[in-house]
Parts: sequence; structure tokens; C-alpha cells
Amino acid sequence: MEVQELKDVRLRFAPSPTGYLHIGGLRTALYNYFFSENNDGKFILRIEDTDQTRFVEGAIENLIDELAWSGIEYDEGVFIEEGEIVQKGDYGPYIQSERLDIYRKYIDKLIDSGDAYYCFCSKERLDSVREEQKIKGMIPKYDGFCRSLSLEEARERIDAGEEYVVRLKLAPNKEISFHDLVRGEITINTDDTDDQVLLKSDGYPTYHMAVVIDDHLMKISHVVRGEEWLASTPKHIYLYDALGWEKPVYVHLPTVLNKERQKLSKRHGDVAVGDFRKKGYLPEGLNNYLALVGWSPEDNEEILSMDNMIKKFRFERVAKTGGIFDEGKLDWVNGHYIRTEPLSRITDLAIPYLIEAELIDEDFAENNREWLEILVDIVREGMHYMSEVVDRVEFMFNNKLNIEDEKALEVLQGEQTKTILDAMKEELEKVDEIDEKLSNTLMKKIQSSTGVKGKNLFMPSRVALSGSLHGPEFTKIIYLLGKENILERIDYIKENYL
Repeated sequence: MEVQELKDVRLRFAPSPTGYLHIGGLRTALYNYFFSENNDGKFILRIEDTDQTRFVEGAIENLIDELAWSGIEYDEGVFIEEGEIVQKGDYGPYIQSERLDIYRKYIDKLIDSGDAYYCFCSKERLDSVREEQKIKGMIPKYDGFCRSLSLEEARERIDAGEEYVVRLKLAPNKEISFHDLVRGEITINTDDTDDQVLLKSDGYPTYHMAVVIDDHLMKISHVVRGEEWLASTPKHIYLYDALGWEKPVYVHLPTVLNKERQKLSKRHGDVAVGDFRKKGYLPEGLNNYLALVGWSPEDNEEILSMDNMIKKFRFERVAKTGGIFDEGKLDWVNGHYIRTEPLSRITDLAIPYLIEAELIDEDFAENNREWLEILVDIVREGMHYMSEVVDRVEFMFNNKLNIEDEKALEVLQGEQTKTILDAMKEELEKVDEIDEKLSNTLMKKIQSSTGVKGKNLFMPSRVALSGSLHGPEFTKIIYLLGKENILERIDYIKENYL
């Protein structure tokens, strides 16, 4: 009997290339990564593409790119090098569709031992059986019609060209038990489950067959996956026993839910890592918040770097029930990173959004770096994600302000506004340009020349130059706009609003 010894910690993230990387998938990858790093283990990326009907072109490349963006580093598996998919490690291939011969070897072994059998039932028959079972109030499952076929008869039918699948032959009324690090002891009786298909008619194994073979041969010590696979785990345990292999440790993670406590889906908003990335969430912010959806460190700290999460992560602290994904809380966490990350990095992240919105071009970005850093710095305080930068700075790039807010208009059209703007224009015409000193003293000069002070001075001035009653530090707005833009705005406001 072949026995698998599990000594080293080895975990895997094994997504299917069926589209985008889901937020729930990223959290699974994070927990795998935390545990492997915390235990000096190895982390593997495996691609599970046995369902060829759902394969999406480019999905593997996208998955790898999203993991790289997230800062998750793996040791073995599937990589991209010079635009090509490559595989590295001692236990490949790491793409399931390239392992069909390996699976077939173990399918034959299970058939020879009597733990699996050929099934020739048509889809129409299976649908009819399940419908009848539902009517009778029974659990819909395969009725074992082909279990009694002899190997000789089955092989004759195969040779005759009949289509078939291979099913696992579960022993009747057998308790299957296993320990889950999150959910504790779990026991399921074979009478409550199904003779699972192991090999499909297209020659590809099902997930249930491939995952057991791959996890064993790749020496996976801990299987960490979503709770949707919990009901299938007894079948996997049964397969391990049938093949005489040591079982890995199982960890089934709670589902990531929306505020209505339903599973996150595209119908309810953003669910793909790419959606959040496109909006301008930082990987640090998304990772930090997402890790806390279903897990909390002992000290309940909420702002955690990747290194801190690795050090503090324990499966014992993972909740049994689904965690609520709250975008408002995500915004708060991500906003923290926007405010505290180096200004140079935040500016780098802001520039593509400004270019896309056609507020600037690449030449402007290259030749006005200091100006852009000051601009980003004065607006990042209230930002939640980077794409918000466009709305927050748009007023800086159009001197023909469109002021629609009634309160702002009321302030702008006060009786002292024209006096203030005339005084501002007079002061600016005395200088060649606005330097930092003048930006800090301009309003004092206007106060001195007009006698207007406090809110009566600053609020009309802010509306005239920015179009809003509230916003970034006003002295910085003055400095960034510069003399010519401010003079143009004054003339436009006087002509169109006063």
C-alpha cells in the first residue's frame, strides 16, 4: 500500500481559467499564502482546467497578473515569462489538461480494485431518475444502475463504441469522518451522497478525481479552499483511502457575502479583483481589508501590512460563518493607504487616470512632476480609491467654471465679491508669477486693501477660483493655478456670474 508522508508544509491555490479572479478567490489565495509563509512552506499555483467547456482565452494570464499585482508570491507552478506561459517545479505539469495520462493510470487502478466502475447511462435516463426521485421526496442522486455490470461486459460495450463515464463505487452505509481546522469534526454517511463521476465522457477527469491525484502527487499538506467544496470532501477522503494514501489537512473557508448575506455575485456589483484594481484600490488596501472578511488577529488590529498579516494569521481565528464584504469599510482601509503611502507612488498611480480623462498628457506629466505631486497631495486626504482623483482635481484644468450649487452661487454673488476679485487682480498684476510666499500672503494683502476678512473674504474667493465652497487648502490652489489662470478665472466669473 502506497502511503503519503506529509512532513513539509505545502499549499496550493488552484483556480479554474474560466474568467476573472473573484474577490473570494483572492482571499483564498491570501490565506494559503499567509499560512505557507508563516510556516516556512511552499506555495504552488496550479491551473484546474478539466472543464474545457468553460475555458476562457487569456484567463490564465489574467490570474497570474492579478496575483502579481496583489503581492502574492508563489514558489512553483505556472508563471509568465517574456509573455509566455511556463511551468516551474518538480511536480509538474501544473496545468491539469496536461496530466490526462496521469489521471488515467489511477482511474484504471480504481476500476481494477473495484472502487470504481464504468457507467453507460444517458443524460436522458439520469434526468428521468432524478426527476422521479424529487417527486418521491428523495435526495436526487445516481441510482447505481450500472454498478453490477461486470468488467468484461463493460469493456465489450466500450469496444463497441458506447459512450461512458467512470464512477466512484461508494460502500453502502459507511461513515466518513475528517477534521477541518475551521469547522472541527465532520461526518457524512455514504448513503447521503452520490457515486461521483470521476472520468467524464470526453476523457477528462472531474474536479473530484483530479484534485485528489494532484494534491497527493504534489505533496500538498493542507487543502485550503471555499466551503462550497465541503460536501465533496468525504468523496475525496474516500478516494484517498481507496488509493491507500495519507490525507492532507482540510480547511474550508467561509463564503464572502454581500450586505444582504448573499454570496457576492456580478448582479450585486463589483466582484472581480480587476474591478477594484481598475477603480484604483491599492493592493495593500484590498488585501488588508479582504483578509479581515472572515478572519481577525488576536489583537483585533485593523490596519495590517502583508508582513504583519503573515505573522498573525492562524486558521483558528477564521470564522465558521460567512464574512460580510462592506465596500464602505474597504474604502476606509484603502483611504488610509492613499494618505500614508509615499506621495511619489500615489502620484504615479494618479497620473494614468488624469491622462485617461484627458486632463493632462504624457508630456505634461513628465515636465510638471512637482506641480502634480502638490496637486495630488492636496486632494488625497479624502480619497477612497485612485480614480476619484479625476473629479477632485478637474476644476484645476478648466478656467470656465460651471457653478451649479445654489449655496456656492449665493456666496459668489454676494455684494463684496466684485471688490475682492478686483483687489486680487490688482495684486497679481504687480508680480510676474505666484511663488509660495505670495500664495501664503495674497489673501492678507486683499484683506488689507478691502477691509473684508474672515468667511466674507475667503468663501467668495474659494468659489470664484475653485467653483466650490469646500475643497483643498486654498493657498495651495492659488499656488498651483498661477497668475494667468487666476486672472482668466476672475474675468470669466465677473462676466458670467456677477
